Amino acid sequence: MTIATTNGDLPTAPATGPSADHTTTIRQKPLMDTRQVLLMNLGFFGIQYSFGMQQTAINPIFQFIGADAHDLPILNLAGPITGLLIQPIIGALSDRTWSERWGRRKPFFLIGAVGCSICLFLFPFVSALWMAVLLLWLLDASNNTAMEPYRAFIADKLPPSQLGKGFLAQSFFTGLGITLANISLFVFQNLIEGATATGIPYWVVGSFMLGAVCSIGSVLISVLSTPEIPPTESELKAMREHKGSAFGFVREIWDAIVAMPVELRKLGLVYLFQWYGMVCYWQFVTLSMAQSVWGTIDPHSEGFKEAVGWTGLVNGWYNIVTFSVAFSLVAFARRRGAKFVHMASLLLAAAGLLILPHLTDKYLLFVPIVGLGIAWASIMGVPYIMAVRMIPPTRYGVYMGIINMMIVIPMLIHSITFGWVYSNVLGDNPNNAITFAGILLAVAAVAMLWIKEAPIVREFTEPGNACA
Repeated sequence: MTIATTNGDLPTAPATGPSADHTTTIRQKPLMDTRQVLLMNLGFFGIQYSFGMQQTAINPIFQFIGADAHDLPILNLAGPITGLLIQPIIGALSDRTWSERWGRRKPFFLIGAVGCSICLFLFPFVSALWMAVLLLWLLDASNNTAMEPYRAFIADKLPPSQLGKGFLAQSFFTGLGITLANISLFVFQNLIEGATATGIPYWVVGSFMLGAVCSIGSVLISVLSTPEIPPTESELKAMREHKGSAFGFVREIWDAIVAMPVELRKLGLVYLFQWYGMVCYWQFVTLSMAQSVWGTIDPHSEGFKEAVGWTGLVNGWYNIVTFSVAFSLVAFARRRGAKFVHMASLLLAAAGLLILPHLTDKYLLFVPIVGLGIAWASIMGVPYIMAVRMIPPTRYGVYMGIINMMIVIPMLIHSITFGWVYSNVLGDNPNNAITFAGILLAVAAVAMLWIKEAPIVREFTEPGNACA
């Protein structure tokens, strides 16, 4: 029995059973040192700074220029809808793209980064609500244009033994970017005075300007420092065959969904509970803290305003935990398996959220939220380690987009259903909403048991080269 190889590919173990006459090749990829992995992922820092500004500062800007609080969910529909539509399309397009000059994935996340920088620069100068909403849609579209090709770029570049380090480096920069976005608002608030004609404080303007620089600057460093691996002749042939019509990518997305591996479908169930619970936390943590620590949910009270500021500190803290533990999860994933690392991380978050509503000391709030920080590091990296073992390398882009659909669909379901759940099941009590979020994360952890984790692919190297 022979082992087939192609130019630039590595041999796999011989097949047995009914498929023994077929061989699968694994593309040989050079090992990257830690510095190279960090430079490759640095662009994620700027992208996540942009997301951090969306989470923290966009809604206050809406309210500065006249939005009512009950309109905020509708005004924020841009995120899940653009994620649902744009990421799988861009992912599929990047799978079918190759330019000798620009590469495969880089054109997409470079265009996305430029769009993010322009939108962040313009955002604090809006003078009407419709302008702010339009810019949010453009900002989300730019973020989503950059996001999934970037994840596929990591999978393209790294050999299987380094995928864990690559995706958890993204978790590191996710926590770092969002943390800086939150800290910049606090720091500039103490350094910059005054406001624009529409009432937007200049310290908010300063944070957006910093975000505009971080977005394009960090992505440019990654683009210039990390070359893409050229496709093989067989991959180029497959790309040419899949060009098809201008809208062929729609059929490609559908075909990928139909052919989706069973274990990836099971991951979708985990994501349903995981992301529904995370949105519950983000929307109700301020109200919960205000009620349990300051004894009020009146948005005009001083206690509520203090709770808003304290929420920023608590969320900043869990993101510090995220980038502090991200790389240590690599070692745990290698020893225990990615499946059990993610399950344990979700259980830590669930325990923290079940404790959080019962605390009345604001300083104690930082203790249980550590579990959420660990889980956030895992959420942003570990499931992707599992996913890339389930999908063919030539379709990384489209499947990364489909995985993002698994994220935004629970968010859309939450937007439609949680109002009824909050009033009729949870008694309009924000502490119950946080408890509910903890229960959902625990259910997601249990659902992980249903997934059969694919084995780690071992690379072979030529004599004289270090083994991965």
